[in-house]
This record gives sequence, C-alpha cells and structure tokens, in this order.
Amino acid sequence: MWADVELREIRAFLVLAQELHFGHSAERLGVTQARVSQTLRELERKLGQQLMHRTSRRVTLTPAGERFRDEVGPASGALGDILSRFEAARETLEGTLRVGIVAGPSGGSPLLAAVDRFTAAHPGCEIDFRDVSLADILGALRHGEVDMLAVRLPLDQPDLVVGPTLSHEPRVLAVSRDHPLARRSEVSIEDVADYKVGWFDTVPEELAEALLPSRTPEGRPIERLRRPIRNLSEVAMLVARGDIVHLTVPSMADYWGPDIVYIPVPDMPESAEAFVWLRRNTDNKVRELARITRETLDL
Repeated sequence: MWADVELREIRAFLVLAQELHFGHSAERLGVTQARVSQTLRELERKLGQQLMHRTSRRVTLTPAGERFRDEVGPASGALGDILSRFEAARETLEGTLRVGIVAGPSGGSPLLAAVDRFTAAHPGCEIDFRDVSLADILGALRHGEVDMLAVRLPLDQPDLVVGPTLSHEPRVLAVSRDHPLARRSEVSIEDVADYKVGWFDTVPEELAEALLPSRTPEGRPIERLRRPIRNLSEVAMLVARGDIVHLTVPSMADYWGPDIVYIPVPDMPESAEAFVWLRRNTDNKVRELARITRETLDL
C-alpha cells in the first residue's frame, strides 16, 4: 500500500508533526480540520502503522511517527526543492503582486523574510503593499484591488482560500494608562465584561466574534458601543480616552503609541494571522508567494 502514498499526505503529516495541532495545521494547509484528520488516517492505513496519538486535548507522535518524520522530512524537502526549480525554470514570474495589509507589516518578520526570498527568486516581479480599510476588510480582495490579504483568523468564507499562517500572537487587553485595570499583571476575559468594548459591523461574523466576543465563557454579556468602529485610529483614541477597553494582540503597541497599556489575557486563545486569496484566482504569483512563505516558516 505504500506505493499509493501521495505527496499531499506526506506534506499534511509533516505540517501536523510540526504543529501538533489540527487547527493550526488546517490553517497552514488551507483545508478543514476534518480534511487533515482524514488525510492522516489515509496515510496511516497505507503505511499500516499508527503515526500519531490524538485526543480532544492533545496530539503526539508515536515512535513510528517520529521515525517517519525524521526520515521522510529531509526527502520531502529535497523533492520540493527539485519541483520548485523545475517550475521556476518553466515560468518566469513578472508584473506586480498586490498584497493587502490592515495595520503595518502584518505577520511581522516571517512575512518580511518571505517577501525578501520571493523578490530574490523573481526579480521581475514587484510586491505592492496596500493599506486595507477595516471598514471593508474583505472588500479590497473581492473587488480586485488586491491579490492577497494578510488578515486575522478565523475566516470561514466559501469564496476564499486560507493560506499559510503568518503569526500566532497571545491576546492582550488594551486600556488607558489611568484605567482601573492598568496596573494588573494579567486579566481574565471575565474581567472584560465589567467594561465597554467597541465592535465592527463590517468584519465577517466569525472573525468579529473571535476578536471581540459578545459573551464571556461564563455567559456574561460584554457591553459594546452603540455605534460600530470604522478604523484602528478610532479604536486607539477611544481606548486612550478610557471610553472602551479593547482585546487585541501585542504587536498593535507598535502603532498606537505610549498612551495605552497592554495586559495579557491568558484565558483567551491565541490570534492567528494568515494569507488569504480568492478561490477563483489563478495568478501563479499568489501561489508562489504562498509557497515561499510556507518554506520560510519551516526554516
């Protein structure tokens, strides 16, 4: 049965062996968690060995899985290099790739490193970074103004492909310097229910709820401003004035200045950011940047 093993199954296993998390692996692979689980089962059936122990809380490699990872990983990387060189020899990428960002250099150093490698490999192709308005976060992509978008997850939109994950960041609560919570070393999501937060009516529902939950895990409602927020500058002003508190990520401190304090919220899940693009997009530049980004993340 080993002769029936497919490259996609090996790649899915290697990503899962690195992440040890079905959700994170699905984000990197651009598929559902169910598809990752199904692919792993198919690979185990073809090899006749269990490669991973998985429970609802934990994923670990079996001894066979560790041996398979150690042996197939370098071979898979070498094969990937060969295939990418053949593809690059077949087609020279030229033109402009428009990448949308919401705030600053989204994805941080992984994105910048991937862009450097992309432009080195394809000197005839230019990457044009464009600011994307929070008031219509997916509009630029759907209206053809950008080819790819670096955006927070989760996104469950049938017309979009979720590509490689650029970053995982812990959640923090942004408050004004004189706020009652400002001196705390950490806060709970339950503490947030004691204060007012902003909200975005133009962000997909699944993303809006992950960014700014409407209720705490204990079921307490989190009060929101009466009117929606349209841009991140408005968020910063409202927080600095003490009108709201805001659940965000540490990297936002680079853009909002010294008048805001950021307090860890350890009982909230991390926030991931990834490349997304339209499923109907056939531009090879999009797939090449996604491929190089995945390689960069694996280094």
